[in-house]
Amino acid sequence: MADLFFHAELDTRGLFCPEPVMMLHTGINDVQVGQVLKVLATDPSTTRDIPRFCQFLGHELLEHGEQGGEYFYLIKRCEA
Repeated sequence: MADLFFHAELDTRGLFCPEPVMMLHTGINDVQVGQVLKVLATDPSTTRDIPRFCQFLGHELLEHGEQGGEYFYLIKRCEA
């Protein structure tokens, strides 16, 4: 993950469903089409919700993973 570039970061650590995805709805607009948003989370439900968000709204989930109980997502904003 360390070598991937991102344009903005959204920190949702400590928040629980549905707050991370609600914040992502707003946060994805902080980057331009083609740019990458990094999302940080601690809620395990984001492993289900964020990929579905991307699939439903047509954004590209470039990478995701978990380190020490924290989850990260790199999302490329696409035309919606």
